[in-house]
Amino acid sequence: MMSAFLVSAVASADQLMSLSRYELGSGDKIGISVFGEDDMEKELILTDAGTVSYPFLGEFRVKGMTVGQLENHITRQLKDGYFVDPRVSVSILEYRKFFVSGEVKSPGGFSFEPGLTLEKAVALAGGFTQRASKKGIMVTREESGRAVERELALNESVLPGDIITINESFF
Repeated sequence: MMSAFLVSAVASADQLMSLSRYELGSGDKIGISVFGEDDMEKELILTDAGTVSYPFLGEFRVKGMTVGQLENHITRQLKDGYFVDPRVSVSILEYRKFFVSGEVKSPGGFSFEPGLTLEKAVALAGGFTQRASKKGIMVTREESGRAVERELALNESVLPGDIITINESFF
């Protein structure tokens, strides 16, 4: 909880806006706590269906919610007969992986970190092979529940869950 406060205290307004819009998805690991209630502190990984199971609330869908929306949802549900004034905190402990395939030295899934660019993602995958095309790199990303494929430049941001495909160069 202290680190979340520290981040919000030093982050610019633009950074806060981008953080608040991040939608949770399958594979994200989150921490949920209720101030003063140690037994309500849980670390959970969103299932393939985008759900979590939490005390008193059972299993419910989280996929597509922001951290703030999830905090509000849990607070409302816990106020409904369980706690008088619960102070709920939700944090992302580990983002879902992104994947790099094709003409890189070590393709696979990698842990996401905020600020990751396509160039850094390729470096994590061992760099380009000699046959790799450095132009026309395709990224498949989930947007509004659909897989969308688009071209990405080396300096553009990679998001959790992205699937990056490095094609072979024809020259």
